[in-house]
Amino acid sequence: MAGPELGLRFQRCFLPARQLRSFPWLVRNSIKSSFGNWFQLLVLRRFLTELIKKHESAAAEPLDELYDALAAILNEEESTHCYKHYLLPAGECVTLSESVAVISEGTTGLVTWEAALYLAEWALQNPSGFRSRTVLELGSGIGFTGIAICKTCNPKTYIFSDYHHHVLQQLKENICLNGFVLEPEAAQHIQLESGGQKAEGTNHQNPKVVVAELEWGSVTEKQVLAFQPDVIIAADVVYDPEIIGALVGLLRQFSTSRADRKPPEVYIASTVRNPDTYHLFQAQLDKAGIGWQIIPAHSNCVFLCDVQPNVTILQLFI
Repeated sequence: MAGPELGLRFQRCFLPARQLRSFPWLVRNSIKSSFGNWFQLLVLRRFLTELIKKHESAAAEPLDELYDALAAILNEEESTHCYKHYLLPAGECVTLSESVAVISEGTTGLVTWEAALYLAEWALQNPSGFRSRTVLELGSGIGFTGIAICKTCNPKTYIFSDYHHHVLQQLKENICLNGFVLEPEAAQHIQLESGGQKAEGTNHQNPKVVVAELEWGSVTEKQVLAFQPDVIIAADVVYDPEIIGALVGLLRQFSTSRADRKPPEVYIASTVRNPDTYHLFQAQLDKAGIGWQIIPAHSNCVFLCDVQPNVTILQLFI
């Protein structure tokens, strides 16, 4: 592996605090251990310490910000959150505040899961499917996939949605952290111009960004008509048999309440942890008359440094 490529691989593993086994030299030596956020904190602490020493040895007064940053790192073990940075192909990055625990505040929605990374990679390779269109994301979590699409695929409107209170709060903070301005609460029931038709050829560098509280089992027809998405996406929402019925029911609402518009394209990314749950989802789709096909795996790994054979994307036909 060449030097520049190795350096880029290191950045893509280090900035989002990937497990140590994802790093190139550890992969090469087949080391199978994980130290979580500890490694990132160790490197940051060493870097800041050496930088301060360099300043002092040059008889220069280090900036107060360097001392503040070092103090923050030393206290990080007591924090329940950390910042992760995901490099985009053009050099920009998605920065997220994430929980350091897989489950916190009674939910798993405060961390970024592999299916979200996989779906974002696929979207980056298929930007025309999102350009100048209205996208609704179900179960947005803390926002990685949507923010990556907003930064790279130029949608006209992007509607993030979730239900858990703490997830919605963290989601809004992450959207603003990445430079997007949220639509006011009063404007969240969107009625798109010209019946929701997109303006062909328009380059939406600053998409309209909305966060909606959406409980799948109680979505009203008014909400469905107001959203009018061209594309519906979701990542890692097929993990619990008890919520599959509500998800499929919601998708059926979008198929029957179209206001004489073309039905939205639907893409669902899943990490197949339990094959029975995944097959139950497919069976429920068949029962509801919703067609589906598996999207072929993409080869360009931007965020996932490891091969992920158990992550798939289904395209649904509602």
